[in-house]
Amino acid sequence: MGNSLTKPGDPCVKSCLTVCEKLLQRARGAFRMGRTLTESFRRTQLDALVRMLVDHECDFVDALSRDLRKPRFETVMSELVVVKNEALYATSNLKRWMEPQCIDRTLVTSLDECMVVSEPLGVVLVVGAWCSPVQHCLVPLVGAIAAGNCVIINPSETSPHTAELLDRIIPSYLDNECYHVILTGSSDLPEMVDLKFDHIFLTGNSALGSKVALSAARTLTPVSLVLGGKNPCYVDQHCDVATAARRIAWARFHNAGQSAVAPDYVLCHADTQMQLLQALRNCLHQFYGPDPRESRCFGRLVSTENFICVRDLIWKSGKVEIGGQVNEAERYIAPTVLTEVVESDPIMQQEVFGPVLPILTVQNLDEAVSIICRQEKPLCVYVYSSNSKVVSRLMRDTSSGSFCANDCILQSLLVMLPFGGVGASGMGSFHGRHSFDTFSHRKSCLLRSTRIECITYLRYPPYEDHNLSLMTWASTLSSRSQGWCQIL
Repeated sequence: MGNSLTKPGDPCVKSCLTVCEKLLQRARGAFRMGRTLTESFRRTQLDALVRMLVDHECDFVDALSRDLRKPRFETVMSELVVVKNEALYATSNLKRWMEPQCIDRTLVTSLDECMVVSEPLGVVLVVGAWCSPVQHCLVPLVGAIAAGNCVIINPSETSPHTAELLDRIIPSYLDNECYHVILTGSSDLPEMVDLKFDHIFLTGNSALGSKVALSAARTLTPVSLVLGGKNPCYVDQHCDVATAARRIAWARFHNAGQSAVAPDYVLCHADTQMQLLQALRNCLHQFYGPDPRESRCFGRLVSTENFICVRDLIWKSGKVEIGGQVNEAERYIAPTVLTEVVESDPIMQQEVFGPVLPILTVQNLDEAVSIICRQEKPLCVYVYSSNSKVVSRLMRDTSSGSFCANDCILQSLLVMLPFGGVGASGMGSFHGRHSFDTFSHRKSCLLRSTRIECITYLRYPPYEDHNLSLMTWASTLSSRSQGWCQIL
């Protein structure tokens, strides 16, 4: 479908909701007919998705360049390759994932079949975010397709060229009854959620996540939320500072800092800060040259609103040590590093979607852990250290959606690892098998025979002490016995 994007207060909001309701009915009708249930159908759709990414690589590069001035290298590696890997991995493992999972049998269930069957949930709503608009829409789509669901995708209106591209090309590759794109504003999401989907997967900020979760609660609709947060990065005194600087700078400043999984602030000792600053200057010069504004490898902020927000945070927080140059007409903010930042500064009070890296100095690891734990639980925690005890301490004493030592972001891209938030950074996980499970209901199944009534009669009234003794004895026959329920 080719609906235009809507904005808050737009008179066509009701029309978009009507369109969404009609799409939901079409998708639900296709699901009830069993269209998505077979392995061959799911495999065909996943293959078509990969073909779409290959056929339209140039179109995706162009759309993301227009939305974010995202370099081709970043688009291909962080968007298209990530989705292709998910689809190829799902295709390779689909048969095994779809098979019932047999459960160990005990003496009293030796003639029965105990299994867990993964069944699709129904019609899923996937709400994408603008910072990685292809990845955030299509990676969940892969999992939903693999699990046998129908899907309605709602790309972010903040990246309109990518949203319109998805709207235009998806119908040419995926089943037109099962998979749909609707282009509407985030302000309409609560009303869309009220239409009653079978699962909602949203990538976005905490305010939007809260609204969607509240709306979903009214209809008992399950949700998966990837919400981000303030991702800390501890740089230990015992590490390769030059390597740490390169990896931190790449993670923080790619896509002009517009990433939910980038390190949001650095914690380090004062002595380490001096080394780190020099190393950051060197690698930023290597990455983007003497003037990042002229570099074809450095993007722009997605909107004037986001530009103003990030610019004001820079002006109101700490001291600009590197960068700080801005150009509102281009929505350009240079890669910026702030020092003399304290916890009460505005930049430490919210997630920053821009090329800004605040550095806070701490006396020791204990203080760093304390600062991290005073914040809401983040999506990611990062640490750079050659001391395994330091790494273990951070991993053990902090809570986050994911953890990575001596690198950044990569843990969020590996198809074998689950990825998601905890607490304020979200709920639920996805990637690979974890996406399949997220979009499936794991149904417990017990297939019994009537041939063992000679045992089960012991549970029936009238209750006798002798029968109770036999049942107690029978329940302890196997070391794997879990209790009374296994002989009923």
